[in-house]
Amino acid sequence: MEYRKLGKTNLLVSELCMGTMQFGWTADEALSFKILSAAYEAGINFIDTADIYSRWAPGNPGGVAETIIGKWLKQSGIPRDKIVIATKVRGRMGDGPDDEGLGRAHILKAVDASLRRLQTDVIDLYQTHFYDEAVPIEESLAALDELVRQGKVRYLGCSNYPAWRLMQALWASDKHGWARFDSIQPHYSLVHRGEFERELAEVCRVYELGVIPYSPLAGGFLTGKYRRDHAVESARLGGVRRYFTERNWALLDKMETLGRVKGGCSVSQIALAWQLSNPVITSPIIGPRTLDQLHDNLGAAGLRLSSDEKHLLDEASTWDE
Repeated sequence: MEYRKLGKTNLLVSELCMGTMQFGWTADEALSFKILSAAYEAGINFIDTADIYSRWAPGNPGGVAETIIGKWLKQSGIPRDKIVIATKVRGRMGDGPDDEGLGRAHILKAVDASLRRLQTDVIDLYQTHFYDEAVPIEESLAALDELVRQGKVRYLGCSNYPAWRLMQALWASDKHGWARFDSIQPHYSLVHRGEFERELAEVCRVYELGVIPYSPLAGGFLTGKYRRDHAVESARLGGVRRYFTERNWALLDKMETLGRVKGGCSVSQIALAWQLSNPVITSPIIGPRTLDQLHDNLGAAGLRLSSDEKHLLDEASTWDE
């Protein structure tokens, strides 16, 4: 497993990041423990979560994924400094006026709740889940900077920010001498490229931000399990149907062919290798719901595409959604 520096931070993170949105949703606690242990044994040291995971699932109040991670880390006996924990703040976690958003009150309340659930005294990477139009960027950044100064958080990141908002945040941090965003989580995959590549990619390259793409397998579409003439039952089917186009079916065919050329690689491994072959990408987030899916994803570690192979997929895939 290769390890990479996350932007300008001193965090060395594995080339694959373990996403945990499925914990407490499509993977129960026992299975989540097995997935985390197998991932760590394979060399993954980077775990991404969020306080709201997975509040949308029946019976899940939010905070469940963080709680599972905290229990696993305590029971595993793994030294805390061997794991890089990233979590997020922004989503609604209760019914009160300060239970949502990026205002100072919610940020200060939410970080303490995440620390308790994770059973740790510091969060390595604290990320704003998506931007908050109702709160001045200066209020959010001042509160986040305070967390860094207090030692509750080591570094800051953001997720789902357009380029203009990211630049606004970087400018404000520079102006006031606050801790800045050192990473971003964009929605990015072979079938969803424009959102990141249009402007964000260049901002990340110039300002040296770590890039941790989520949904690199497009909700399962880039695993090859969906086919033109084959119906598949899936909890994520509703969000995946948008990718059911003739161009994307043809893309899957090309990825299968390339996988055979690369020695029997799966479609998902080729999709991850496409990202890992891009120097601006730090660590794609995988979200396996089973041990079999994890082992398949792990096959992408160390796998790279040649410039010609990457160009082939670039030309075959959707850019301007």
